Amino acid sequence: MPKDKGRGGKNRRRAKNTSSDVKRELLFKEEGHEYAQVLKMLGGGRVELFCFDGVKRMGTIRGKMIKRVWIQTGDIVLVSLLEFAKDSKKCTIIHKYFPDEAKRLKAHKEIPDNVELAMGGEQETDPNFVFGDESGEEDGDDDDEEEGNARRRDIPESSDEDDDSDDDEERKSRDSIDDI
Repeated sequence: MPKDKGRGGKNRRRAKNTSSDVKRELLFKEEGHEYAQVLKMLGGGRVELFCFDGVKRMGTIRGKMIKRVWIQTGDIVLVSLLEFAKDSKKCTIIHKYFPDEAKRLKAHKEIPDNVELAMGGEQETDPNFVFGDESGEEDGDDDDEEEGNARRRDIPESSDEDDDSDDDEERKSRDSIDDI
């Protein structure tokens, strides 16, 4: 049996980056950087971005971030524009902002006010919202039941005599085939 080298397995490496409670320093854009919002995940580490300079770009997730930082549609990210091609519509994602950081960027007027921020799975719902039809009528339940009954089809019940006659016909056809 081989000697144990003491490195440990994959379970030992799990849950290293769980310190999300720590406040990070807010990272602002520099020359050659731009803020963007994720429009669509394309797969293979690529995303479709809308940069806040008004240009749609194809972005790639930086190798250091893959499988460590999970990017979703609607996230605000910092991208590095490719320097060797100024008019290129390609960029690299270098930082993902948490929802509270995106709010602070909005407060600092770094990103436009008309941008809707993804709130990390939290959905704002109106507690007074009632599901139902738009007309607001609640006593229309009787009408719905009548419509449902009118739409139902009456299926004729099969009798045993019909089943027996069908079985007889099948047997006769099988017998005639066997005779040939």
